[in-house]
Amino acid sequence: MRHEALTAAEDDHRSVVDLTRALVRIPSRGGVDPYGPVLDRLSTWLTEHGLTPTVLIDDSGAVVGLTCEVRGGSPGPRWVLDACLDTAPFGDESTWTHPPTSGLISDGWLWGRGSADAKSGAAIFSHLAVRLTRVAQDLHGSLVLLCDVDEHTGGFGGAKRYFAGPDAPRDVAGVIIGYPGMGELVVGGRGVYRAVLRVHGRSAHSGSSSTPGSNAVTKAAQLVQVLSAADLPHGADRDFPLPGKLTVTAIDGGQGYSAIPDLCTVNVDIRTTPTFDGEAAAGLLTDLTSRVDDAWPGTRPTTIELVTRWPAYAFPSDSRLRTAVLDAASLTGIPLETKIAGPSSIGNYLAGLGIPATAGFGVDYLGLHATDERIRLDTIPIVQATYHAAVHTLLTDGAG
Repeated sequence: MRHEALTAAEDDHRSVVDLTRALVRIPSRGGVDPYGPVLDRLSTWLTEHGLTPTVLIDDSGAVVGLTCEVRGGSPGPRWVLDACLDTAPFGDESTWTHPPTSGLISDGWLWGRGSADAKSGAAIFSHLAVRLTRVAQDLHGSLVLLCDVDEHTGGFGGAKRYFAGPDAPRDVAGVIIGYPGMGELVVGGRGVYRAVLRVHGRSAHSGSSSTPGSNAVTKAAQLVQVLSAADLPHGADRDFPLPGKLTVTAIDGGQGYSAIPDLCTVNVDIRTTPTFDGEAAAGLLTDLTSRVDDAWPGTRPTTIELVTRWPAYAFPSDSRLRTAVLDAASLTGIPLETKIAGPSSIGNYLAGLGIPATAGFGVDYLGLHATDERIRLDTIPIVQATYHAAVHTLLTDGAG
């Protein structure tokens, strides 16, 4: 299979580059640009190559993604290749060496926003889907291509529509996420617990000598100090080497100059682990806010509004998906290491649904989410060949 996968990847190389360039040249910034054009371009390509794409629509009627499926000739589980087609913002375009939507190729690099994250991943996965249609009768189960256009907003609307929508499949065995980066396969990640703290005071005129009030901003500042100095449970062990982490990410309170503010909001981002989970994070916030509230008698208690909660996760070493990718990388000559990621990702959302997901092995890149995003073109074939071999193993290894 190694030779076959490498040969196929080399044969597809020019086509993958051409499709990536075409997608990069269509602006699709999350929450900024319309997604129809980039989805239409990929849909047209898939249709021309014998596949039947379906556009995903959420409950509000918004376009959130695209899927297409290769059904095997025998029963078996469903495996998903997931890559996003929306991108980060451009930033200051005047600082780019080449325009963000140029798709320019120079010295072996393809430049442009989304080239790394993750239009090259979508192009590679699209070519794999086409390859597998040619041997569909030999496959056990099915392969699904999923392209989300609501990833960089943090909404993950395409993934949520597919995995948790009214017609969501119940037989998904695992997901391969097409994020970039050579040398490491992400097999787990810290979870996230995000909350808005509403810190209350008592309003009064800032110049009053008879009614001093209680300044919510000052109270919030004290709370921020307490949060920043919090002693979190370590939460790390041999199987999950990263500790928990708490970060205050935003403060908002007061208006003008003549009024003592009676409300200040504080955004808190907590990264969780299997042993310092969402329940522990909630308990920690409740304890710390209560300490500050007790020091401010006559003010309302701080309220805690949960915004996002995703669990930490880590694959067991004998995970079928993990083993298939690592073995395929070994066959194609890549010394792939496994990694527990610090940031959360769609993998955490999927872990909450009980669906394992790998991420973080993809093309080599520079400038991710930054100026001059670009990818090394000569790394495309080895990435495609590795995933080709992995998926072939998963889909020809019987239904077990």
